[in-house]
Amino acid sequence: MTVVEHLEELRYRLIISAVAFVVGTVIAYIIYSHVLNLLTLPLDKGGRIAGVKVEGLSVPGVTTALFVRIRISIFAGFVIALPVILWQVWRFITPGLETNEKRYAIPFVVGSFCLFFAGAGVAYLVLPQALGFLLRFTKGLRPVIFIDQYIRFVEFFILAFALTFEIPMVLIVLAAAGVISSAFLRRYRRHAIILVVIIAALATPSQDPYSNLGVAVPLYVMFEGSILIIRYLMKK
Repeated sequence: MTVVEHLEELRYRLIISAVAFVVGTVIAYIIYSHVLNLLTLPLDKGGRIAGVKVEGLSVPGVTTALFVRIRISIFAGFVIALPVILWQVWRFITPGLETNEKRYAIPFVVGSFCLFFAGAGVAYLVLPQALGFLLRFTKGLRPVIFIDQYIRFVEFFILAFALTFEIPMVLIVLAAAGVISSAFLRRYRRHAIILVVIIAALATPSQDPYSNLGVAVPLYVMFEGSILIIRYLMKK
């Protein structure tokens, strides 16, 4: 392909991704109440874990509720459109790959999608414990939690887990590109353990032990799994 053809292909893939994102956002806007209930459920569980009574979420200002609805719709819309976006990313880079490398298209999209949702799922399961850990510091006080701040915290928490869980896929892509090998990863296994702990600490805004372990343990297991996959598929 020429440079112009690459740019035209990029524009085409971006348009498809943008349309998928808009459709996903509209769907999320329509089912907003269900999404909001799903996101606020961990707060109730966290309050019970901490032994603190959390009386719902407060709304500061007149426009906050509207902006929160838009924010949640955009966040959920991205999640809904993610399979399409990942597929478009792969379709864009496919022309530059060899024939034997193109067979990884479906595993790449499916693997990335599954890892993203696995990370989001682990985050959602750990979130009540993380909130409970933080809410323990409010004992003796009357916690007033604003909905916009809470939603920002939850979004960052879930995205941090979800994106962190994509690291094994990044390693596999680097191996496919010939940048690293399974032998290289095995040689630096001890360094990887330290790096996993650091990543877990950075990826968990609550800094509680439950969240740290919730990232570190699965991430290291996936690191070891990546070594096996690379060794088997790439024969390196």
